[in-house]
Amino acid sequence: MNKRSSSRFSHTKLPYLLTLPIILLVALLVVYPITQAIWTSLTDKTLGAAVDTKINFVGLRNYNSLLHSSTFLASLRITTTYAFLNVVFSVGAGLLTAILVNKKFRGRGGIRALMTAPWAFPDIASVIIFIWILNSAFGVVGILNQHLPFDTSGGWLTSSPYAFVSIIVMSMWKTFPFYSIVFLAALQGVPEDLTEAATVDGAGPFQRFKTVTLPSIRPTFVLLALLAFIFAFRQFSMIYLTTGGGPERDTETLVLAVYNTAFKYYDLALSSAIGVVGLVVTFLIAVVFLALQSRAEKSN
Repeated sequence: MNKRSSSRFSHTKLPYLLTLPIILLVALLVVYPITQAIWTSLTDKTLGAAVDTKINFVGLRNYNSLLHSSTFLASLRITTTYAFLNVVFSVGAGLLTAILVNKKFRGRGGIRALMTAPWAFPDIASVIIFIWILNSAFGVVGILNQHLPFDTSGGWLTSSPYAFVSIIVMSMWKTFPFYSIVFLAALQGVPEDLTEAATVDGAGPFQRFKTVTLPSIRPTFVLLALLAFIFAFRQFSMIYLTTGGGPERDTETLVLAVYNTAFKYYDLALSSAIGVVGLVVTFLIAVVFLALQSRAEKSN
């Protein structure tokens, strides 16, 4: 093999060799667990069974049980509602704050840094803060309960529908800084000449946002909406540490249902089936979001 053919070989094979470690990691940490979960969902495997216990293939029996389970359908409804509201409020708050801190004013750098604090806090610290705030005895919100026009005597984290409202507010507070930072970066790329031209034409702030800013940041908006939905769909720690899925499973999302089914009821096969359903739902949502984005780009 001469030098020219050796150089050609190195140029053609080098990219594949460089990506091989990534492919192996993805196969080990993503593909294998998903494949194992799908296989487990087709069996009657239980957690804590004896090593010599025979595992039987049951086909789609677990999925059929889920379709006829009111508890699972309620968890699916709660999860999709929680994810949708997270997209609306978290992404909306991120966009609003990004527009505000994008303007020039004194102390803008400090405000931007302070705004990222909720996102930087660990989940456990955030949960402790909210448990203290919502405590009916000495919390800030607890003290104001007597002045509210509705009855919250049951507690914000222990009664419906206030527990669900609480985790929505907590999730929005925790995640909106990330979306705000990304939106702020996207706003820096909005052409100033188009904004100035719209101003000269007499367009107001809302019209400028609708005709100039929003079309410029639409790809970022769609991507963040998709990420917000996926992040909310797989949220576990904050919900588990505050409500544990209660009261009466009113805040039990699919992720908590997977945990409870596997580690409380020891039904590993059924919990795997719930996880697979969640994976399929998020995949379909991602396909829809990306299809809408592609159609918008083609129309433009």
